[in-house]
Amino acid sequence: MATKLYVGNLSFRTSEDDLRRLFEGQGSVTSCSLIMDKFTGKSRGFAFVEMASPADAQKAISALNGQDLDGRALTVNEARPREDRPREDRPRGGDRGGRGGFGGGGGFGGGRRDRY
Repeated sequence: MATKLYVGNLSFRTSEDDLRRLFEGQGSVTSCSLIMDKFTGKSRGFAFVEMASPADAQKAISALNGQDLDGRALTVNEARPREDRPREDRPRGGDRGGRGGFGGGGGFGGGRRDRY
């Protein structure tokens, strides 16, 4: 049974291939996934590495937690299951409760005064 590990405090220069090579020195790697920001396309500084067995995962945690990679001390531990976020009672997105739009009234005094 595979065991998923969280790897944090990664340098933005670290690639998936770098991580895979590092962890393959500790055992068989099933998958390696560097988490990327969807807007910038840059690394978010953490990854998930799946080791083939719990023994390989424990060996990797013992050997690599705190080890320096690209000038950063790695954080390596067993990944926790993702928690469901509670839904908020208020509406999300563009629905603002029927208020129409943003901004506040017109007329005198509604503009910026620092232009004068």
